[in-house]
Amino acid sequence: MTNLKQIQHGYSLIKPLSKKIQPQDPRPVFSNEDYLAELLTEAGLVSAEEVDQARNALSGTETIVEHLLDHTSLTHEGVAQTLATNAAIPFVNLGDLTFDPAITETITQETASRYKVLPVEDDGITLTIAVSDPLDFDTLDALPHLVGRELSLVCATRKDITEHLEQFYGIEDTASAVETGLEVTTGDAEAGDEGDAPIIRLVIEMLSEAFRAKASDIHIEPLETEVRVRYRLDGKLVHVASHPKKLLPAIIARLKVMSGSMSIAEKRLPQDGRIQLKMGSKEVDLRVSSVPSNHGESIVMRILDKSALVLGLPELGFFSDDQATFEEMLGLPDGILLVTGPTGSGKTTTLYACLNVINRPDRKIITVEDPVEYELPGINQVMVKTDIGMTFAAALRAMLRQAPNIIMIGEIRDAETANIAINASLTGHLVFSTLHTNDAPSAIARLADIGVKPFLIASAIRAVLAQRLVRKLCSNCKQPAELTDKEIRALSLDPTRITDATIFGPGGCEKCRNSGYKGRMGIFEIFIVDDEVRQMVNTGLTTSQLRQRARELGMRTMREDGIRKVLSGLTSANEVVHTTMSDAD
Repeated sequence: MTNLKQIQHGYSLIKPLSKKIQPQDPRPVFSNEDYLAELLTEAGLVSAEEVDQARNALSGTETIVEHLLDHTSLTHEGVAQTLATNAAIPFVNLGDLTFDPAITETITQETASRYKVLPVEDDGITLTIAVSDPLDFDTLDALPHLVGRELSLVCATRKDITEHLEQFYGIEDTASAVETGLEVTTGDAEAGDEGDAPIIRLVIEMLSEAFRAKASDIHIEPLETEVRVRYRLDGKLVHVASHPKKLLPAIIARLKVMSGSMSIAEKRLPQDGRIQLKMGSKEVDLRVSSVPSNHGESIVMRILDKSALVLGLPELGFFSDDQATFEEMLGLPDGILLVTGPTGSGKTTTLYACLNVINRPDRKIITVEDPVEYELPGINQVMVKTDIGMTFAAALRAMLRQAPNIIMIGEIRDAETANIAINASLTGHLVFSTLHTNDAPSAIARLADIGVKPFLIASAIRAVLAQRLVRKLCSNCKQPAELTDKEIRALSLDPTRITDATIFGPGGCEKCRNSGYKGRMGIFEIFIVDDEVRQMVNTGLTTSQLRQRARELGMRTMREDGIRKVLSGLTSANEVVHTTMSDAD
């Protein structure tokens, strides 16, 4: 039996190269064929003449190494041993090893199937895996992020790995929507001839893996020589794969077909679409956006997991005092409640949580959204369609004739929408909406900038909630920490507040993919528009003056709310410092 303790740990996993689609049979497809051919020639396994003959005789999708395997004395074992020697890692015959049955729990079936890797040994610190192509640095770069472990490598033939994957996981060397548990319900996703199977499989695996990783977005970005795939995990983009540039048209076409509404022929103009998936028992929507770039079409897909929608205020990250204040605002009979923040700060999720709190059979609630991201039972939801004249303003005018008690507007973007919303609030409706501003008091100036008169703003606005999202420390691996002097200065903290605080910092484990963070939560500031503030708005005070007065009246800023969550051990000081702006007095 091979002594795996002699494996060289800490193998460098840093240089990304292109990863080709694996074929339907266990033949090796390597990431750098020409370089491998040189290695085989230097090792004396093939001659330079045989390599030249193979290169001249290539047809279809056949590669140099495949031709050499078929027409020379070269063997799969010889190729794997050459690769292992070049990478300075051991070559192993997997049939000679004894495996712990629990080893399959270290790598998911999806990851093992996609990257054709096999877990071999786990000593509790380093996980040893078998790969067939140690030249595929893109796979080696993605695996530590996906597995969340320090990895060490051995090299085996692809045939050997494929046989053991089938034995361990029940994985065959083919993939389908059925095998991944992914069912497409929009678009003609099953169309295509047999030659499309590798692309179909690649797209399905990409979508399945992103969903299981709880990614919020999938970014498919054409670069000069490759196609880069990144997932947004807890607000951070993580590079997970690269593919040959020649696959870009097929990948884009497959996604457009799945959307059912995007034109394959149109490559010069931006397009939007939607893909509906059923992942096991869960329904998932993907909002698809394509934009032409200098190296080809770029695709971004927003993943909307209906079953994961947070519908309670405590789950958003409110402390009990802020929650009580906000619930009091939700109980008002009329007026406008605004949620502000940049794109991706969780404004829509907060609006849905508000609607869930106040959704009762004796109330009629209508929303106008662009698009409708989640369907809520008992609520009438209207989607904006600007191409046929169904704008926010047009939808609002029609909605008011439906005699609603509560109106939710996805976003106030222009003066017409803002004035209709304000008039609705002044005639007895409770209106929810969002704005893009840096803090809560700035919402007043933003409405004035788009053309709303100050006295209308003062009369209609009841409260503004500004928010940001910070990553939560992983509950499984967070560890006690001390704030540095730099962090204390950045947060303007009184050192006496730290004495009895429970402060933690990020660790790193499998559950959080070694990042130290898992999930996100909100940090908030609530700006209540009372009689004094209304008078200040009517007299035309600046945003800084409004903010200063609001703080004197007890408004807690987002940074101060973040500090409370740092001192409670929920997030780290670094997260709060980088997510919020300093609070100028």
